[in-house]
Amino acid sequence: MSKKLLREYYELCEGGVCQDLLTEDEKKFVANGGMILTGKLQEAEIQNGNGRVYPQKVLRREMQNYDKLVRERRALGELDHPDDSVINLKNASHLVTDVWWDGNSVMGKVKVLDTPSGNVLRSLVDSGVSLGISSRGLGSVSEGTNGTVTVQEDFQLICFDFVSEPSTPGAYMGLQEGVEKQIFTKADRINRALNYVLED
Repeated sequence: MSKKLLREYYELCEGGVCQDLLTEDEKKFVANGGMILTGKLQEAEIQNGNGRVYPQKVLRREMQNYDKLVRERRALGELDHPDDSVINLKNASHLVTDVWWDGNSVMGKVKVLDTPSGNVLRSLVDSGVSLGISSRGLGSVSEGTNGTVTVQEDFQLICFDFVSEPSTPGAYMGLQEGVEKQIFTKADRINRALNYVLED
């Protein structure tokens, strides 16, 4: 099976912020003009709007790998989904600062950056535009007999982007020439391999 670019959409908390999720320091940051958005980033074991199901085991492994990027302050995302698997720094709009599980849901906090794309994101939120956050990753899918499409073990989470509306069902990009170029550092690949070995 060939890997495809998989993109999913989830709506943030009303107004972009779940106040009860912010720490006191984060509330001060927001009070001083900063912007932190919170909400659901992804969900396991439930068929999403694109008709895909992310198995708990696969999504937990990828979130464990992604948490390393969060801790290293490398978990950037873009405004809108590009058609490739590379995070373009010139288009970065936000930094994911925290992720955690709540049942089958992956929750998160996102700091809006003072970049051109970040300023557009801030302006949209300030104007009351309803935005969602959408995962972007590479992986293959398998269609079951009941029509359920399941994301396979080769899935690699790349990032979370902000989008205006959900992708249409089945709207994922085909594998492009060179799409599997260097996304992760050597240390990231070693960490991913160790996590894969240790989970069994």
